[in-house]
Amino acid sequence: EVPDIRLFWSGDERFLKQFSEGDLTTKFKPYSKYPACWKDMAFWISPEFSENNLCELVREIGGDLVEEVVCVDEFTNKKTGKTSNCFRITYRSMERSLTDDEINTIQEKVREQVAERLKVELR
Repeated sequence: EVPDIRLFWSGDERFLKQFSEGDLTTKFKPYSKYPACWKDMAFWISPEFSENNLCELVREIGGDLVEEVVCVDEFTNKKTGKTSNCFRITYRSMERSLTDDEINTIQEKVREQVAERLKVELR
């Protein structure tokens, strides 16, 4: 089921992490050959905010183009007590390379909806 045996020597973590030494029962899961596009979004969190709600909202707007949503930084301002999170959204298509314009449009919708629905203050 592996499309090309050379993938075992490729060093690509998306391929290699699917398999364990000695386990011959693992099924290969295809992944995109196209490049990813990363967008960071930082904001001061609110009581209404939850990481799960953020992930659902991003996937609702970005659909299948959203590969991953990960918190890459957290900071608490000692003076105000407010906490800021920075999330990295990975966009990637299985069929084609994505354009900056396309992803910027999606990211702007994500930012608007996150601020409105999760009541966060964008930075």
